[in-house]
Amino acid sequence: MTRTDATRVLVIGGGIAGTATALGLYKAGHDVTVCEAHPDKAEDIGAFLTLASNGMRALAQLDATDAVTAVGFPLTSLRLLDSRGTEQGRAPLGEAADPALRYRCLCRGELNAALQGEALRRGIPLRHGARLESVTDGPDGVTARFADGTTATGDLLIGADGLNSTVRRLITPGVRPVHAGQHVYYGYTAAAAAAAAATATATATATSATAPAGAEPTGTITMVRGSETAFGYAVSPTGETYWFARVAADPLPQGAFAGPPAALRERLLPLLRKDATPAADLVDAADAVMVTNATELPLGAPWRSGRILVIGDAAHAASPATGQGASMALEDAVVLAKALRDLPDPESAFTAYERHRRPRAEHNITVSGGISRGTHAPSRPGPVAGRPAEADEALVRQLHWATTLAADPLEGR
Repeated sequence: MTRTDATRVLVIGGGIAGTATALGLYKAGHDVTVCEAHPDKAEDIGAFLTLASNGMRALAQLDATDAVTAVGFPLTSLRLLDSRGTEQGRAPLGEAADPALRYRCLCRGELNAALQGEALRRGIPLRHGARLESVTDGPDGVTARFADGTTATGDLLIGADGLNSTVRRLITPGVRPVHAGQHVYYGYTAAAAAAAAATATATATATSATAPAGAEPTGTITMVRGSETAFGYAVSPTGETYWFARVAADPLPQGAFAGPPAALRERLLPLLRKDATPAADLVDAADAVMVTNATELPLGAPWRSGRILVIGDAAHAASPATGQGASMALEDAVVLAKALRDLPDPESAFTAYERHRRPRAEHNITVSGGISRGTHAPSRPGPVAGRPAEADEALVRQLHWATTLAADPLEGR
């Protein structure tokens, strides 16, 4: 759909950041086209993630809550276990009282597909198989050239193409992701196997306060402070267990990311078996296992050049320790849309966007990297700013669609 006299924006990347940005820009009245390198919706790409309450708040401002709550399942409480499997505490998670703002656990591909479906429903063009090769930024517009020989031209170009962003490489070739000190494993354990694993753990640890994983009610995420790992798991309404493990280690070589689940399990199990928790049995029974390096981008990296801006992981990727990557990308989408709606020209809008977003995004990089490297005490997953159970008032104002985004974030306080 073309809007007469609207700013034409090319969004490179049809993942979470890119599609959410397209929804926000469209809502703000711009003419948006999304260009995605992958040939389809990529429902099977990536592991699972959690959207925190701040991310769900951003989704609400994009009018996309229903599309996302149709997939995954809510998380309303946090349980903490020590290395002996003893429960150390339990607390509400985020803004659990509001169904629209509850944490949500879902597969990354499910979230991608839900957002892309919503974009298509609104008539936003989404080109699959458009792999960016080069960009020309001129006085009257920006042109993207793709590997298939086609081009697209717009007034602005937004790079939302992830950690290994082509857009970032083209405008700031010296900025590259660095290792954040950990390997991160993700996996899924089917309902019957998870129940059997929980029973085995409970039998072997008679004094443990650990509840069987299969009996843990849906809506709780359990965090395990192991002796050599950080482990977390949540049980879906169908009884399937979603789990992750973070392990301090040097970076894996590229070829080590792939491999059969059995081989990946055997790398992780010796560390988990040092503790009397459900972790080892859940992983041993898993039918899907993935591993990646925890990575981050350096602080102070440029986010823009002329008519081009990078957002989400392309601009401020952090290690996954705080669980904020997707939520921060959704915040970016809302704030950028408001900046281009409320400021008089793109240069002013990009400047205001960066003033609002950089302190929060780089605080997340710092905190999450500190947890991954063991220099910052881990805590519950949640919003970066302060108190996970409470909404940050400044953030609420910043995200609220009906409020005007100030050129300077200190204005109006």
